[in-house]
Amino acid sequence: MLLQDLKSQWNAILDAIEATDRIAWIAFFDGRLYSLDSNQLLLDFSDSEKFADGHDYRDVRIRKRVVLEAAIFRVTHEQITILPS
Repeated sequence: MLLQDLKSQWNAILDAIEATDRIAWIAFFDGRLYSLDSNQLLLDFSDSEKFADGHDYRDVRIRKRVVLEAAIFRVTHEQITILPS
């Protein structure tokens, strides 16, 4: 799978997460798909850290990573691993 293919399905993936786990959706919705190499996805959250009230969901993202991986699989039928960012 190419990064562009995953980007084109990102909204559907986020919708799948929101339907099952609102906390995970909040943690991941503002992530930017940065790179996809050998089915390992790196997300970038630097934009969300620019806000004055800065929200840091790093710990939640670690715990909820499996929710995102499962949603990606449900939508794309590809096994993608989320790398820590």
